[in-house]
Formats: sequence, structure tokens, C-alpha cells
Amino acid sequence: MSGTSTENTESKADRRTRVTVLVALVANLMIAVAKAIGGLIAHSPALLSEAAHSVADSLNEVFLLAALRRSRRPADQRHPFGYGKERYFWSLLAAVGIFVMGGCFSFFQGFEALRGGAEEKLSGYVAGLIVLGVALLAEGASLVRALYQMHRQGGTGDGLRDPALRTVVAEDGTAVLGVTLAMAGMALHMVTGDVVWEASASLAIGALLVFVAYRLGRDARDQLIGAAADPETSDRMRSLLAAQPEIDSVEALFTMQTGLGSCLVAARVDLVPGIDSERVEEVAVRIKRSVAATFPEADQIFLDITDRPALEARESPAATGERGGA
Repeated sequence: MSGTSTENTESKADRRTRVTVLVALVANLMIAVAKAIGGLIAHSPALLSEAAHSVADSLNEVFLLAALRRSRRPADQRHPFGYGKERYFWSLLAAVGIFVMGGCFSFFQGFEALRGGAEEKLSGYVAGLIVLGVALLAEGASLVRALYQMHRQGGTGDGLRDPALRTVVAEDGTAVLGVTLAMAGMALHMVTGDVVWEASASLAIGALLVFVAYRLGRDARDQLIGAAADPETSDRMRSLLAAQPEIDSVEALFTMQTGLGSCLVAARVDLVPGIDSERVEEVAVRIKRSVAATFPEADQIFLDITDRPALEARESPAATGERGGA
């Protein structure tokens, strides 16, 4: 019953995340077209950098939609632990997209403006600032939507564990800051007539996008190579195991996140003396059920159970046939 309830909760969270990603996708596509047209009319490097930023974000939202669909496939023979890590793979591709399409293009625009200058067209710049103002409102609305959902899913805890939602929050937050930088650069260029202000804004947008791509890529990498559960959860699992009356000591505990809301748990424990071998399986089943009931995310639990006194007896010189003296 609890497993079904957890799956239903995760499905609802996925549906809300999908709506959030779709809202961001539609907003970014419309904004990208407007920024590109405005940037070409005004010959504005900052505005063209922001257009590349929005194109990168749009492509990333497509990646995130693929992640939401593919990561919920059930486990099969080739992938016995499921497809939960697909979320992190597609999030890694999104980070690469931000770096290449957003960051690198913004650096290119900034250096080109410094090298050759930029043709000033007052009417085009006014139109560009209007476009950026509308983009700021749209990006802000998308950011509010993403932050609201993150709050519904547990604030900075469960909400930020979802790589799709985390990427949307990072993209929208970066977009708001990037639009602000572009507006400041264009306005200062118009007032002073010096292109260095707008080129600097484009370079700053590029640096911002590279930083965000690095952070998102690092988080995805950690999950793909097998990140453990958070230390607090691991400590609680160890305490739960140690509190079991049949367990004498917990020799080792290993955890690995296999997806959003799913975790593999493997423990090596020593049993107290006197437990019959016939009861070992019964004890193992009961302990696994106790762990699963307390930690719903632990969907794969493995116990390596040993009986220390019996093990020591088997390894003693007498048991192995070794004799001291003549």
C-alpha cells in the first residue's frame, strides 16, 4: 500500500514538473525569437547573447521532457535497478547545451564587439530594450512558477533533488539575471556611446552561463557515478539496523541513489550469538521490511548477515585442523 502511495505521489510531482518545464519551454521559444529579431535590428551583441541563451534553454527543456518520460520506465532484465538515472543523464546534456550554445556564443559576441565595435541604431536599441523588458516579465513568471513547485515538493530538500526542476530554476534565475545585465549594457552603450559596456555585459552573461553549466553538470556527474544517500539518511539507517534486537553490530553500510526518490541499501551485519540458522532468513526478512517501512526510498535492500561466534569458531586453529606443539 505504501509503495503504491509513494508511486502516486511521485507521478503527481512528475506531472507538475512537466507543466513547469512546458511553461518554461513556451516562454523561452517566444522570447528567443523576439530577442533574435531585436538583436539583428539593433546590432546588439548583448541582445544576441541573450537570444542564444534562450535557444539553449529551449533545447534544454526538450532534454528535460525526455528525462521525465524515460526515467519512469519500469525495471527490466537489462536494467534491474530501473531507469531513474536517466534524469541525470539528460540533465548533463542540458548543462552541456548551456555551456556550448549559451556561454560560448556569449563570449564570442562580447569579444567581437570589443574587436570591431557595434553599429548604433537608436530606434533598434529602444525596440531591443522593450523586448528585454517583456522577456524579463516572462522569465520572472516562469521562475515564480518553478519556485512555487519547488516549495510544494519540499523546499530546498526534495524539491531541489529533482534534476529537472533544479535545472529549470537555475535556467530561469540565470535568465532573469542575464536579461538585467543585457538591459544595463545596452542602456549604458546608448548613453555613453561606448560599446565596451555592452561587450562587458555579453561577457558577463557568458561567464554566468558557464558557471551555471558547471554546477549543473557537476551535480549530474555525481549522481551518474553513484552518489550515496545524504549523511543524515545514512546515519538514521545505521541507527535503525543497530537497534534491531537480533543485530550485534553493523559492520558496514553502503547506499547509492538509483533515481529520484529511490535508493539501494547494502549492509553487512553481525547477529547476536545463539540465533538458530533456521531463523536467519526470517530475521533478514523482518529487518528488510523494517528498513523499507521507515525509508520508502529504499526500494532495493541487501543484507550480508554473519554470526560472529560461529565465524570465529570456523576460523579457529582447532576448526581448521591446526595443532600447537607435538
